[in-house]
Amino acid sequence: MIGLHEGKGSAAKKKKPAERILALKMSVIACRPLIWRRFLVRESMWLSRLHDTLQVGFDWFDYQTHAFNIDDRRFGNPLKRDEITIEDDRDVTLADLGLEEGSQFTYGYHFGEGWQIGLIVERAGIIEKGLTYPFCIGGERAGPPEDCGGIEAFHDMLECIKEPHTELGREWIEWLGPDYDPQRCDLEKINKALKKLGK
Repeated sequence: MIGLHEGKGSAAKKKKPAERILALKMSVIACRPLIWRRFLVRESMWLSRLHDTLQVGFDWFDYQTHAFNIDDRRFGNPLKRDEITIEDDRDVTLADLGLEEGSQFTYGYHFGEGWQIGLIVERAGIIEKGLTYPFCIGGERAGPPEDCGGIEAFHDMLECIKEPHTELGREWIEWLGPDYDPQRCDLEKINKALKKLGK
């Protein structure tokens, strides 16, 4: 005899797996001393929103082109020209990438100056009640200033501002403004700005 529920699948609905939170460490490649940030982000986050998060975290202004490099694929400002294909980062979430603990990829910003950020998934966890994501839980040193000329020029700049009495030192300090402190990573300021981004 056929049971009433036979052929209709399980009566109990399959539970959707809980959304994960990823702890991402982001470091400016080739920068000494190291500049880094650690963020907690939802796995459902769009890559375009991760781009926004990086911009906030390193105090950049999104004036330039960017791309995430994951294995042999690139995501960012869409482009298809000659040998270069960059897929739209507004169409891809972190979950789509199948990231696990230890997964690594890079983010390039301002192709002319060649900034590269290395990203690593340090751990995956569950959503914490009362916490708004993305959330910055750690970091060291101020991000390289927008349009400072790339990694070598940035290192030169750091040396010059140690000597404010020299002409170059004065010029850099004037350009940077009185509030620039290369040693300071302002987590409170970063998280206030991230709250405005939303999910």
